[in-house]
Amino acid sequence: MNGRRSRWNGRRPRWGALLLAALVTVIAPTWARAAENLRLAPVLSFTDDSSSRFPIEGDRLGDAELVKGRAALVFFGAAHCWNTNREAERVVALYPKFRDRVRFILVDVGHPSDDQRSLMKAHYHGYIPTLAILAADGTVIYERSGETAAERGDSRALGALLEKATGN
Repeated sequence: MNGRRSRWNGRRPRWGALLLAALVTVIAPTWARAAENLRLAPVLSFTDDSSSRFPIEGDRLGDAELVKGRAALVFFGAAHCWNTNREAERVVALYPKFRDRVRFILVDVGHPSDDQRSLMKAHYHGYIPTLAILAADGTVIYERSGETAAERGDSRALGALLEKATGN
C-alpha cells in the first residue's frame, strides 16, 4: 500500500460482528419483546380501592403481540381496583416460573397502548380483572373476569392454567 494507511485507519471492519448484530435484530424471537421484569407497584392496597397506580410495573408493558408457537397470558386491569391488585399479585408471583414459556401481556384498560386495543376488542368484555390465556396454537384456554382464587396469594389455579397452556 506504498506506506499509506487504508481508509479504515489501519483497522478492518469486523463484518462478521456487524452481520451477526443485524441478524439478531431482524430475526430475534419476537417473544423477547414481551413485558419483562414484572413486579408489583409499591403501596398497593389489597383490601380497598385506594391504589392509584396500575398494579404491575416492568419493562415493555405496552407490548401486545401474540405469537403463534408461544402461550400467552393477557391481563386486563386498572388502578383503583383491589381485585385487580390481588390478581396482579398472582400474575407477578408466577412470572419467574413461566417467563421463558409464556408471553405476559398487561393491559391497563384505562390507558391501553395503540397495539393493545385489538386485544381489548377480542378478549375484554368490560369487567376487571380479566384474564385471557392462550395456548401456543392460539386456542383460548381461559377467558374470564374476576379473580382466579378466593384467597389472596393463592396462585395454584392460575399456575395450572398456565401449565395447560404450555402443554405441561
